[in-house]
Amino acid sequence: MYLNAIPRELACTFLFLACLCSGMSLQAQDEKVQEEIEAENMENTATINFGADLVSRYIWRGIDFGNSPAVQPNLSVSWKGLNIGAWGSYAFMQQNIRLNDTTVVDAGTYAETDLFISYTFHGFTLMVFDYFTVNGLSPNEGNRYFDYKNATTGHTFEGSVLFEGPEKFPLQAMACTMFYGADKSDDSTNNYSTYLELAYKIHLKKIGVELKPFIGGIPFSSSWYGPCAGVTNLGLMAKKEIPLSAQYSLPVQVSLVTNPQAQSVFFIFGISF
Repeated sequence: MYLNAIPRELACTFLFLACLCSGMSLQAQDEKVQEEIEAENMENTATINFGADLVSRYIWRGIDFGNSPAVQPNLSVSWKGLNIGAWGSYAFMQQNIRLNDTTVVDAGTYAETDLFISYTFHGFTLMVFDYFTVNGLSPNEGNRYFDYKNATTGHTFEGSVLFEGPEKFPLQAMACTMFYGADKSDDSTNNYSTYLELAYKIHLKKIGVELKPFIGGIPFSSSWYGPCAGVTNLGLMAKKEIPLSAQYSLPVQVSLVTNPQAQSVFFIFGISF
């Protein structure tokens, strides 16, 4: 029965993307994958990318994961448009989740390990992510890493397409849909949660700053993002490299992010190594 609804949802997805085009973050793993793709395109040779980010809060697509500062390591191999790698986020403090006015649940220390593969061709990138959290935040029980059964797995698989405009018009447009795993509704069917985002890079070369305004949202209700269609991720990111020596600069960034649907706002600082 749910499969019959997919074409209607996809139609809503494209309609919503068209509406968003009137406005102007790829964040966390999305942002890191895009940076690695850009680096590989510039070199046009096989590269190994690894490092880590320290962030004051892990905010992904307008949602707070962990309610804590976090370290986010990354490792990938890129070659001729193909990019394969892993990304993680590990909170410094435990997270408590309020279920209602009287019940607070200890969810442990948030930990996430993701795998991804992407391919870039003529400005378009196709991506598949395997998201996995190792604590009690998964919608499914058990949460064993090597359990890939759709009904019980803690993994969530997502397919994405990203368009990166040329330097003269550096627009980024992304559409993502979760198609397998822990993205479930109350009747245990797949939600096919879909997220859409637009961003635009502004290079202030005189002061060495890159600005990126962004807007993201969902075309229908989602167990991951929100109860109804609308904007869930709106804000501005600023990046700068601070010279520490003749050979090394420290990349830093700040982001002001709001989620209009959840009535929340975050101001985040991050350092990359």
